[in-house]
Amino acid sequence: MAGQIDVGGVAIGGGAPVSIQSMCNTKTEDIPATAAQIKRLAEAGCQIVRLAVPSAEAAAALGAIREQSPVPLVADIHFDYRLALIAAEAGIDKIRINPGNIGSEENVRKVALSCRSRNIPIRIGINGGSLEKPLLAKYGGPTPEAMLESARNHAALLNRYDFDDICISLKCSDVPTTVAAYRLAHECLDYPLHIGITESGGGETGMIRSAVGIGALLLEGIGDTLRVSLTGDPVREVETALEILRAVGLRHDGPEIIACPTCGRTEIDLTALYDEVCRRLKGCRKNIRVAVMGCAVNGPGEASSADYGIAGGRGYGMLFKKGKMIKKVPAPDMARELMAMMESDLGPL
Repeated sequence: MAGQIDVGGVAIGGGAPVSIQSMCNTKTEDIPATAAQIKRLAEAGCQIVRLAVPSAEAAAALGAIREQSPVPLVADIHFDYRLALIAAEAGIDKIRINPGNIGSEENVRKVALSCRSRNIPIRIGINGGSLEKPLLAKYGGPTPEAMLESARNHAALLNRYDFDDICISLKCSDVPTTVAAYRLAHECLDYPLHIGITESGGGETGMIRSAVGIGALLLEGIGDTLRVSLTGDPVREVETALEILRAVGLRHDGPEIIACPTCGRTEIDLTALYDEVCRRLKGCRKNIRVAVMGCAVNGPGEASSADYGIAGGRGYGMLFKKGKMIKKVPAPDMARELMAMMESDLGPL
């Protein structure tokens, strides 16, 4: 089992639950906008938020943002080691660097000593698109082996200055390469792994690519914290991460909604019913399985593992619990009656 780091009270690795991360897309120096987005992310279920720190102005804002944040914060540093020192002094909870791009070993030493004195962990972020040229030449490209060697070299560089409070990521936009790299790291390294598919895109494409890569790793027991990288509103990253964790059985803090794909037996607008049930259950944190089925004949049987469900017929729906029929309700009232049945058992959802 990999070691464990502590990020502002959130444990990563060492058997701790897999935590969800995201990253603000606001300008960090815009303190009100950044603080507001962090709050939205936290409300959606995000446990750790990363902030871009490309300038002295962004670094100077970290202290004020940290004071307002309900979750731990990570400073994302590239090229200028002095920004990492400012972030550490501002009370940041974790720093993400690539030791290979912040200059001399003396710069790395200063960052390591500053973080060590404040118990601030460092994530070594290896990216297939920015590997060192000697490794690209050695391996013929950004291969899993090249990414692993880069991670080992950078960890050794921090170890040289008696720093071992490390988390590692090995990401690229190619799903099979990323999965293979993490498999190697899981076998060869004793550090917690931050998993994800970088530059996965937006919308359904990005979600599918992320789910395939992250889900495959989690099902193999690989990964201690994750970020779903999507183009657009970062709240979607958190929502997608939660669904991935629920799908692989690692989260049970909200409803799982299942629905049939529809066929010629469907007599209702199942898509509209499904959307309404999802809307009504948004924000619910009760661990329940809810089925929305299109056929009153087979629906309850096919969804017998669901705690609650509705199966549609022509002009009506059949409420059921654990596969047992409860009552028949008019089609316009199906979603409302389903919610009423659940609330009668569970209280407000």
